[in-house]
Amino acid sequence: MGTSKTASARALIDPEIKKEAETILKELGLSVSKSFELYYRQIIAHRGLPFELQVPNEKTMKAIKNSRQGKGITFSSPEDLFEDLGI
Repeated sequence: MGTSKTASARALIDPEIKKEAETILKELGLSVSKSFELYYRQIIAHRGLPFELQVPNEKTMKAIKNSRQGKGITFSSPEDLFEDLGI
């Protein structure tokens, strides 16, 4: 016998985030309701959020800021990137 689904959850989110997420969920064959249930089940299974939350360090924050501003080093090939990284 299945469980009775009578509880509801509401949240206010940015409309663009909602639209983009729902497009992805649709591609995965998931409804919004089913995806919320999966998320809640993962919270229960992990006894917390099912992903790690961290505050980025100063170097990472600078890289994020530069990237958002279109700044930073670009590479013409993966090999050039690997060479710069020393790998």
